[in-house]
Amino acid sequence: MARKELTLKWLFLGSLITNTGISFIWPLTTIYMHEYLGEPLTTSGIVLFFNSVAMMIGNVVGGRLFDRWSPYRTILTGIALDVITAGALIMWHGWPAYPLYLVIMGFGSGMVNTALNSYATLSTSRRSSYVFNVLYFMSNLGLVIGTLIVGYVLPLGISYIFALAFALFTLFFIVALIHFNVPSRKIEKQVKAAGARRDNPHQVPIILLLITLFLTWVAYEQWQSNISTFMLGLGMKVRDYSFLWTFNAVLIVLGQPILTAFDDWLTKHIRLRLGVGFTLFGCAFLILIGAKSYWLFMLAMGVLTLGEILALPSVSTYVDMYTEAAEKGRFQGYVQMFASAGRAVGPLIGALVIEAIGYHPLFLMLALILFASIGIFSWHAARLHG
Repeated sequence: MARKELTLKWLFLGSLITNTGISFIWPLTTIYMHEYLGEPLTTSGIVLFFNSVAMMIGNVVGGRLFDRWSPYRTILTGIALDVITAGALIMWHGWPAYPLYLVIMGFGSGMVNTALNSYATLSTSRRSSYVFNVLYFMSNLGLVIGTLIVGYVLPLGISYIFALAFALFTLFFIVALIHFNVPSRKIEKQVKAAGARRDNPHQVPIILLLITLFLTWVAYEQWQSNISTFMLGLGMKVRDYSFLWTFNAVLIVLGQPILTAFDDWLTKHIRLRLGVGFTLFGCAFLILIGAKSYWLFMLAMGVLTLGEILALPSVSTYVDMYTEAAEKGRFQGYVQMFASAGRAVGPLIGALVIEAIGYHPLFLMLALILFASIGIFSWHAARLHG
């Protein structure tokens, strides 16, 4: 039976469940393939790359299906793919079954992530910017919970990890089956209201913002890959690096609700929020250039995290504000796709630059590129909005 509108608590719960389930699997890929399956690190990198590519395709397909087919069927299809692949991994997690199922799961997760963001654009009870903020908070909370649980469950055996993921995806499927059936006529009315497709005057700023998002994720991935080696080279320990991510999670959990409380003001000044957020991303890399003491890495991570909670959720908000109702799913798919693309190529780009010219030139280059990118976006957006 179709509901009048999706109750937001179920949307937020869905984001929490699916991100917790995914965090049981993807962070283990390199460790599992290298230590358990005996594959070289390069093979793990290739598998992760194809997983990201599959996720990008899922992002685009999910957005198109959301607009042109059915939001309800789209999200159920994506979750079903995650359920099936997680269930298969419980029994078949050797080579080559593991990478094959991981890639299929990436496609399903891409569809789900886009569908969740696209459902946020349909909310009438709360401003979409508020929904995006809470979705971002829930996704990070799910990653924190998942990675904490993995440390305790993995010693029992890898099958238990996949069983937990299967259970969570199944739970999300049940939640979506019961609560996500928003009537299709609501979507049809929005599409009719949009009228015939016409040129969007905001298309150039949106493209520039998506490019900035891609570059930001290329930069962000250095923290999840190459910066660990940089810190170890300075004599720091793995636990020092790990604690940075604990610090990151704590700041997000504490900071995101504070920003959400000022959502009205931040949405009214959305370009300022984007500009400050992405600028802070760049500043974090400038701090790294002179970082030799651990407290400077903590400071850089703090600046980066503040930029993250300011900028990343507001990209979806800006795109939602300036796209037609009939195309919201497609453009939210592009947001997810550009982020996935940055995650896919970031570690490789960083490694190539480091091998060629070193860490410090990489940090400077990333800072300057981010400053230039957000500057160009802000200039174009200001010309359009006045």
